[in-house]
Amino acid sequence: MSVKSTAARSSRGGAKRRGAAAGREPELVQLLTPEGDRVQHSEYSIDLTPDELRGLYRDMVLTRRFDAEAITLQRQGELGLWASLLGQEAAQIGSGRATRSDDYVFPTYREHGVAWCRGVDPLNLLGMFRGVNNGGWDPNENNFHLYTIVIGSQALHATGYAMGVAKDGADSAVIAYFGDGASSQGDVAEAFTFAAVYNAPVVFFCQNNQWAISEPTERQTRVPIYQRAAGFGFPGVRVDGNDVLACLAVTRAALERARRGEGPMLVEAFTYRMGAHTTSDDATRYRTADERAEWEAKDPIARLQAYLTKEGLADDEFYAALDAESEALAKRVRDGVRAMPNPDPMAIFENVYADGHALVDEERAQFAAYQASFADGEGH
Repeated sequence: MSVKSTAARSSRGGAKRRGAAAGREPELVQLLTPEGDRVQHSEYSIDLTPDELRGLYRDMVLTRRFDAEAITLQRQGELGLWASLLGQEAAQIGSGRATRSDDYVFPTYREHGVAWCRGVDPLNLLGMFRGVNNGGWDPNENNFHLYTIVIGSQALHATGYAMGVAKDGADSAVIAYFGDGASSQGDVAEAFTFAAVYNAPVVFFCQNNQWAISEPTERQTRVPIYQRAAGFGFPGVRVDGNDVLACLAVTRAALERARRGEGPMLVEAFTYRMGAHTTSDDATRYRTADERAEWEAKDPIARLQAYLTKEGLADDEFYAALDAESEALAKRVRDGVRAMPNPDPMAIFENVYADGHALVDEERAQFAAYQASFADGEGH
């Protein structure tokens, strides 16, 4: 199939999704419109101070700036790969700020904004993507698990942990993040089953960014993702994933419900991945410019900025100071990554098996010979 026909199919798929949303699908929980106007919801509400509102805006701006710097570092050869969160800041900051310090978070590999909310140094996120470590932080220090590359497995990890929390009699909750593509994995379905049967205090937070790499959502499911929860015996809700206030309110309610012993809940944050799946992906091969432009009009940062400005809650001095803070963060990350050691190429063969393995030994020897073949003694 040509790139042109693929793009046409993408456009038709986008229209199909929009038509479904406008027709048979239930209400999308929204507290802040794309134009930056506050609206009310009968079930979910939130009352934040001006400082808290500015704090959410700051979180999103700094997270986006860090993310942009990481992409640049990858393009410069400083990182092997990067999975951007561009466009998903509201879903991550809103849900992340809904957690308590004693809650436990199980992320995928794109939850940079949630990591920020949990107090993980952004620089620590980059070690794995540079290849110098296998994670870079102590999960128990911030109750934020290491990134999970295996798609969907963290939902099972979170469910098991939540079952343990319940048996310990604690009143904390667990939240597991995954994407729309991961919702098709058997691990996620198994996690739903165990969580429901054992009434585990876990919130499943699905960031539906419309694309599982190059597969649109309608190739993943015939019903909205949040409706799947009903088949497992627990509630689900769809929230505007570009509305940080709605994401905060809905996730906070879901976590409080879990802490009260009322079991799991599925939150589908309906958002959009503005960038490529990772830096190794070319999204222009399967998405149209019109589709991206439609979602750019719903930008999560722009809508909160519009609200802050209209309500007189932030001025030019605030925005200028935040811009300076953003650039300082980018410089710290940039300098920190470049100061990291280059990964040892031979380390790839370590920790594969507990004991020796003939095939690994053979591959190690072949790779060592390849490395030695370069004039400077180092491979490229």
